[in-house]
This record gives sequence, structure tokens and C-alpha cells, in this order.
Amino acid sequence: MTELRRSARVASRSSTTQEEPATVTQPPVKKAKVESNGNEKTNASAADYSEDSSEIQIGDNIPDITLLNQDNKEVNLSSVAADHKYVVIFAYPKASTPGCTRQVCGFQKNYKFLHDNNVAVFGLSADEPKAQKSFQTKQGAEYDLLSDPKKELIGVLGAKKQPTGTKRSHWIFKDGALVVKKIQISPEQSIDGAKEEIEKYIAEEGEENGSKEDGASAEKDTKTANGQDSDAGDAATLKPEAGVGAQENGGYEEDVEDDATSKDPIVSDAVKDVENKAATGEYDNLKKEAAAETEGADSAKGPVDQVVEDAIKDAEEKI
Repeated sequence: MTELRRSARVASRSSTTQEEPATVTQPPVKKAKVESNGNEKTNASAADYSEDSSEIQIGDNIPDITLLNQDNKEVNLSSVAADHKYVVIFAYPKASTPGCTRQVCGFQKNYKFLHDNNVAVFGLSADEPKAQKSFQTKQGAEYDLLSDPKKELIGVLGAKKQPTGTKRSHWIFKDGALVVKKIQISPEQSIDGAKEEIEKYIAEEGEENGSKEDGASAEKDTKTANGQDSDAGDAATLKPEAGVGAQENGGYEEDVEDDATSKDPIVSDAVKDVENKAATGEYDNLKKEAAAETEGADSAKGPVDQVVEDAIKDAEEKI
């Protein structure tokens, strides 16, 4: 009987032991929590995708972000873009490392060309301002190195590496809009590529300006041919020269002598003398003297006397 009791107890323990796995395996069967966690992960991915979709694209405006430079001074990118035709930003993984040093030195080598063509240049990394200052001083960089420890700008530009790090890249903004975006490139590709791309845009701008000037010149030539050029106005628009037919109304008149007075200098002097005397009030006396001198001598008139008499008549008609 004792053995039976023991067997019962063992049997009871055995059944209890068999039930325990079922109890243990039951929670894994309930996958609600696991699925819930899975859903949360899916939502996080959607958020990540939304974050990726906010990455700047060609044609977008430069981010309105303010960062500290190597001197702990704030630099606002939108303000910089408003003051410069071009803005070049290049990102590097870590200050004072070999590849980053080549990149910073390369942009310094091209800095004069870029600066002379109204290009603002910035280096960018997640390093603190103190590290950026040391890097700038050692390499003699004349441009700012921006500090972005939170990768705020680095992320928007698309250079944030997962899980950590920064992709070596560069971007070019023209008139405040993104025109070049190069991600994950070598130091040399960044240095040479940025300079070549700026040169290309400068050349294109020169061609556009040349075309505009050619168009303006052609339009001016057309107006000149049609007599519409302001520089080829007619004589009525010219100011009179002193003593050359100048009139009170400011018009322009050619000084042409009368044919009758230019044939004989004696006749010309006589006519002028008669007109002057008539203008000064001596005409009446002149008329009496001329009448007395010519009375009874019509038949003996010479050519000069005849011309004088005709001049007197002409002057009388004018008065």
C-alpha cells in the first residue's frame, strides 16, 4: 500500500511536471506582444522613411539652419546664400584624419579661385568647434569649418551614415538652390569635382551674358538701320551752334546765302547797306536821296544803279 501511495504521488508529480511545459509554452503562443512590437518597428521604419524623404534634393533651397563654426560663432546658411552667388559645402568624417586632411587642404588650394568667383566655402563634420579650430589652424584653412555634432545639417544633406558616421560628400548651391549633390566620394573627387562644376556654371553664365549682349547689339543695329537710334537723330534735335543759323526756338538751320547777293560783291554790299539803314530809321532819308539822284536819269542807269533801286524797292516791300 505504501508503494502504491508513493506511486500515486509520483504519478501526481509526473502529471504536474507534464502540465508545466504547457504552461511555459503558452506565453510564446500568445504572440500579441511580439506582433505589437513588430508593428512598432514598422512604424519606426516609416518614420525613418519619412526622415529620408525630407533629405534635400536638386532644386531645393539651402536649409535654413544655423551652426557654430570653429570660433563658436553662428553661421546661418540662408544668410550666406543671400550674399553669395554660389555656396559649396563639403562633409568629412572626422577632423585631423588623413583623408579629411587631404580634402581640407585641397579646398584650401582652390580657395582663391572660389573666393574670387563669389563662392562661399564651408567644411562640415560632427566634430566640436574646438576640434574644428585645431584642424583649421594646422592646415591653414581660410574658410569656416562648421560643427554639427547632432548631425542636423549632415542628415538633411543626406550624408548621415548608419549607424554612426558621416559620408564624405559635397554640395553646390547656386542662387540659394541645390544644383550639385555628390554623396560618398573620395577626397580627390570632392576637391576636383567641386572646382570643375563651379567652372562649368561660370562658363555657362558667361555664355548667357554674351548672348544677351549680342541680342542687345543686334537690336541697336536694327534701330540704327531704321533711323530709330537716339544717336542718329535728325538735325532738328541738334543744338544750334553759335553764329550758324541759330534761332530762338532752338532749332537747327543751315546758313545759306541768297543767290542774288552772292553774284556780285558790290551789289551785295549795297543791298546790305540799304537794309541796315532801313532797319535803323534812316530809310526815309535814303529814299529821298536815291530819288533825287535817279531823277531824270532813268535812261542813263547802269547795272549797279538798277540793282540798288531794285534793292530799295525790295526793302520797302519788306517794311
